[in-house]
Amino acid sequence: MPMAALTPLPSIFTPTPKRCRLSVAPRLGSKSQRPSDHYVRSPPGRSSGHEKNPPLPVHPPPPVLGEGLGKASAVALLAASLFLADPAVAFKGGGPYGAEVTRGQDLSGKDFSGKTLVNQDFKTANFRGASLIGASFFDADLTGADLSDADLRGADFSLANVTKANLRNANLEGALATGNTSFKGSVIDGADFTDVPLRDDQREYLCKVADGVNPTTGNATRDTLLCS
Repeated sequence: MPMAALTPLPSIFTPTPKRCRLSVAPRLGSKSQRPSDHYVRSPPGRSSGHEKNPPLPVHPPPPVLGEGLGKASAVALLAASLFLADPAVAFKGGGPYGAEVTRGQDLSGKDFSGKTLVNQDFKTANFRGASLIGASFFDADLTGADLSDADLRGADFSLANVTKANLRNANLEGALATGNTSFKGSVIDGADFTDVPLRDDQREYLCKVADGVNPTTGNATRDTLLCS
């Protein structure tokens, strides 16, 4: 029995041929390739380096001018406090204010006993009633200074300029006045020069102007100078 020819059945699904699409890289700057659209967001607390708005570096603020001035003012106030607390600090070896600050200063009644006041400018300074026992005025300038009623026992006036000074009623017992120390033009009424080594020319000059009695020691000025 002959076989009947097979008739192909109609296909329910018609295969559709695949099309391959080539992907063309978009141009830089196009809307489809904006760099900001393809950044990856990093998890919280981590930075990938591709965030849209990376944090700007934080720089310390520039120094403020007022801070420097404040420090300078603090130093000035500290130096001033030292001067007010102990005046001798300012005059020893020039002190923080330099040698010129001593000129014309009011140092009346202060205690400079045993202080080193070498090579200082004490022109017209006021030492009235000050305690200057054993103080060193070596090579200092005391021109026109007021040393009245001062206690100058054992003070060193070697090479000092004491011209035109006021030594009224000052006690200079045992003071040193060697070298070119000059008292020319000074007021010495009532001053006590007991045991002060003076050059002959200085002693002769002082004897011409000496007068009065020292209120503390009771010694006559002329007698303490060994005037004839």
